[in-house]
Amino acid sequence: MEEKPVVPTHLGIIMDGNGRWAQKRSLPRTAGHLQGLKALKKVIKEASVQGIGFVTFYVFSTENWKRSNQEVSYLMGLLVSKLHGELSFYNQYNIRILVRGELSKLPPDVSKVIQDTIFATSANTGITCILAINYGGQDEICRAVNRLLSEGTEKTITCTDIRNHLDLPEIPPVDMIVRSANERRLSNFLLWDSAYAELGFYEKLWPDWDSEDVQRICADFSARVRKFGGVQ
Repeated sequence: MEEKPVVPTHLGIIMDGNGRWAQKRSLPRTAGHLQGLKALKKVIKEASVQGIGFVTFYVFSTENWKRSNQEVSYLMGLLVSKLHGELSFYNQYNIRILVRGELSKLPPDVSKVIQDTIFATSANTGITCILAINYGGQDEICRAVNRLLSEGTEKTITCTDIRNHLDLPEIPPVDMIVRSANERRLSNFLLWDSAYAELGFYEKLWPDWDSEDVQRICADFSARVRKFGGVQ
């Protein structure tokens, strides 16, 4: 029997190129974001087929507040209208939704729809889709340390202590981080868990991604030799 290729348990995706996709078609940037949502659904379906257990999508970073008020308002509105609005899709494909990031600073309607969606999908047992919203890797580490300090600990803080106080400590560390649109940087994404993550950068703009891109990622990951600082 042919051995099944190894796939990442946890895949992180930096979705880039929505604006460029829209610009190439003389469309507003908002059209790129809407098309990007369609790509996300294709990708999460194929990730489930491939046997990937967890996928974290970089939806909105702590730095994205610097964008125009019009674009930020559109993205917040898109979360409100689409996040819980896709509940039938999540349930059809047995997808559990979780969110990581500094959620207390989001608009109240966004926070509510996030909590409603997490609760509504909590019984789903298939792939876990994690949405990084108002998320920054440095911010997450700072918040983890502050959680530790608030507990009044007097012992030396260890790496394990910090890991256990991240936003979702029960989620395994990311195995591979990929980015679309041929950008080659992490942009403050999953900094703690990226220490030994494999990296992959792909030319296609995010709104054009589909099942074949997930298959390519899995093939790339299967060919990597992971040493974690040791000797093979």
